Amino acid sequence: MTQNSRFAVVTDGGLDAFADLRNAVPVAPFSLNFGDKSYRMGEITREWLFRELQTNPTHPTSSQPTPQDWASGYRAAGAGGLPVLALTISAGLSGSRNAAEQALALVPEVPVTIHDTRTLSAAQAFQVHAAVTAAEQGESLETALSWVRRTHEETELYFTIETLEYLRRGGRIGRVQATLGGLLNLKPVITVDKEAAIYTNVGRARSYKGAIEAVAAQVTARHGEGTPLRLGLLYGSVREDADALLEALSRRHPVVWSGFAGVNPVLNVHTGPRALGVAAAPGGWIWEK
Repeated sequence: MTQNSRFAVVTDGGLDAFADLRNAVPVAPFSLNFGDKSYRMGEITREWLFRELQTNPTHPTSSQPTPQDWASGYRAAGAGGLPVLALTISAGLSGSRNAAEQALALVPEVPVTIHDTRTLSAAQAFQVHAAVTAAEQGESLETALSWVRRTHEETELYFTIETLEYLRRGGRIGRVQATLGGLLNLKPVITVDKEAAIYTNVGRARSYKGAIEAVAAQVTARHGEGTPLRLGLLYGSVREDADALLEALSRRHPVVWSGFAGVNPVLNVHTGPRALGVAAAPGGWIWEK
C-alpha cells in the first residue's frame, strides 16, 4: 500500500496470483491433506504435487483457511492501522467466507469488510488487482468495492481439464457431471455461473486440443469477435497449453494485456495436473475507461 492508502486488502488461497498484477497481498492459505499429513499451500510447490499425484496412493483433499488464518491475514494487512477489505473465493465453492466471518471476533481491533468475489483463481486475481489499485490511488473503500463488483460483472472465467476424475473425487463435480451426462471421456469447458457462483459446464470437446479451441470459442461468444481483451491465462502441468490458448484468442481479438500463472497446488488437486483456464475481460481496466 502507499502513504495515500485509506484501506488494505487481504484474500485467500482461491487466488492464482499474476506477477504483472497488484496481487501481492496477505493470503489466508488453504491446506492440502494426504491422509494424516497436512501441508499449507505455501509449504508445497506445483511440481511436488504433480509427483505426489503420480506416486501417492492416497488421494489428497483440501481444507479452507481457518478463522485463525484469516485473523492473521487481517492483522498483517491492517498492521498500519488501516481498515481491511477481505476478498474471498466464492462461497459456493468453499467455506472460506464463513471462516473469514468467524475471524472477525478474533481481531475486534481491525475494521474488516468482507466481500465474496463469487469466483476464484484468475478472475479473483482481477478483483484483487482492482481493490489494490483503488487503495494505492487513495480511493475510498466504497470506490474499491464498486471497481471490484464491476470487474466481476465484465470478467468471465473458463477452464478445461483432461479428466473429470479429480473433480469427482473432491465432490465438486455437481452440475458439470449432470450436464455431461456422465460421459467422462469428454473434455468439459467449465465456468463459474454468475448467479449461483458454482461450477457449471458450458461446452465440451472430444480431445484436449479441441477443448482449448472450445475455451477460446466461449470467450469470443461472450465478448464478441474483435473485442479487445485482457487475458489472465492459467496452466497446470503443461505450460504450452496456455500459449496455445493465447494464440487461438489472438486470432480473434486484439489482446491489450495478457499474463500467465500456474494453477496453485491446492486448486490443482481438484482440476488434476493438466488444466487450462483464462479470465477474460473487455478492453482496459474499470478505472481506465
